[in-house]
This record gives sequence, structure tokens and C-alpha cells, in this order.
Amino acid sequence: MAMLMSSRDGEAKLYYGPSTFRVLRGGKFVRCAVSGDAIELEELRYWSAELQEAYASCEIATRRLLGQR
Repeated sequence: MAMLMSSRDGEAKLYYGPSTFRVLRGGKFVRCAVSGDAIELEELRYWSAELQEAYASCEIATRRLLGQR
């Protein structure tokens, strides 16, 4: 019997603040805005509150944010 994926297993929707994020829709991961890679919520460390985007690494975040200036 196939099991349906619950919303907690899929992609989350977050609101990114300056030092924390708030979960708007439950899930296990978000997507990196640059690479498209899945980022487990427990591993999420880099995001932009201004752009409301998550990043998979500090290198990706730095490149993205420097490109915006």
C-alpha cells in the first residue's frame, strides 16, 4: 500500500527574519534560491530577510548578496 507524503515531509514555507525564521507551512526542507538544492530545516543557517531567500552555504549566500549590491 502506497503512503501519501504528509505536508511535514515536503517543502516548508518560511518567513525569514534578521536572526531567525518562522514556519508558515510545515515541512522538512526549503530550497536554496541559487542552487535549488534541498536544505533540511535543521541545517538551515543562511538566508536573506530582505530577499526572503534561503541559501545552502555561506559561499552561495555571499555570492548572491554581493551580486545584489
